[in-house]
Amino acid sequence: MKIVLMLLVVMLSVMTGPGQSRAMQSEEGKTMAEGKAMTRIATFAGGCFWCVEADFEKMDGVVKVVSGYTGGHKENPSYKEVSSGTTGHLEAVQVHYDPYTITYQELVDFFWRHIDPTDSGGQFVDRGAQYRSAIFYHDEAQKRLAEASKEALDKSGRFDKPVVTEILPFNTFYEAEEYHQDYYKRHSLRYKYYRRGSGRDRFLKMVWEKEVKSAMPKGKRVYTKPDDATLRKTLSALQYEVTQKEGTEPAFQNEYWDNKREGIYVDIVSGEPLFSSLDKFVSGTGWPSFTKPLEPDNIVEREDRSFFMRRTEVKSRHVDSHLGHVFPDGPPPTGLRYCINSAALRFIPKEDLEKEGYGEYVKAFEGK
Repeated sequence: MKIVLMLLVVMLSVMTGPGQSRAMQSEEGKTMAEGKAMTRIATFAGGCFWCVEADFEKMDGVVKVVSGYTGGHKENPSYKEVSSGTTGHLEAVQVHYDPYTITYQELVDFFWRHIDPTDSGGQFVDRGAQYRSAIFYHDEAQKRLAEASKEALDKSGRFDKPVVTEILPFNTFYEAEEYHQDYYKRHSLRYKYYRRGSGRDRFLKMVWEKEVKSAMPKGKRVYTKPDDATLRKTLSALQYEVTQKEGTEPAFQNEYWDNKREGIYVDIVSGEPLFSSLDKFVSGTGWPSFTKPLEPDNIVEREDRSFFMRRTEVKSRHVDSHLGHVFPDGPPPTGLRYCINSAALRFIPKEDLEKEGYGEYVKAFEGK
């Protein structure tokens, strides 16, 4: 029966490649073949594409970066036309990346650190709507991650002004002229002169340098992963198999699938807060299910192509524990189902939050 079901899943998961020409189409973040590697695409606008391309190409896991234009109404626009501000297009880049090496979430985090997300009129010395910042999402997962990341940045107090970078649906990307590709390599002296005069690096240093120099805030938790020998001693065989080997526990035969107590769920390895009973629901699957994470910054989502299926794996950010998967078939308000292994979690009831060091979450359960 399992073999029959797996074959059905394979047939339902058949994907078509993106169309080509000068306009590069990409629907719902479909993968592209790069030699033997399979890559995914992320699209960002951050002002001058020479700079954005140069920054992203430094990242491990990025296969290539292409400069171009997107978001407008004119087909096959030229650089001169886009620069005039009459096409509706933005200067942008498409980042082709290996999802097994780097996540979309990590790309978004990197993007924020290389632009001014509070500037609605352009970026640094380049003014006009064609130079404004934006994230173009290719599917609902990218949209969700981008919006959550933007909200977290806006609330962080990093900037004195609101974050105004737009989160927009991707449509068509037009490659820029060959002259603009790898400009920072081909015309390094001109590029360095432009970048130095643009004010970009001065701004980024001013905003982010203080994070490097400042001490960790008092009371800030540090999550560390023990060595393998320690993990084998402290975790049960099932907990080790699930968190370290990406295993799956039996449905309906696990600790928390029907737990109805109020409290939070933390990583069994690190203790980082992951989910809340306030977001738990009965999914009928036999595993603990949640509509959203308690702390989105403690969650990482990666593409999982095991067992001939395309799924989104959920891992803990700080110690890389495998938790489960997220599916787009959950109830409101998110429409998501975080299907998580009990073996990857430790439950802390609301009455124990204070003594366990999670007092900041007590207020959420008051009056419940």
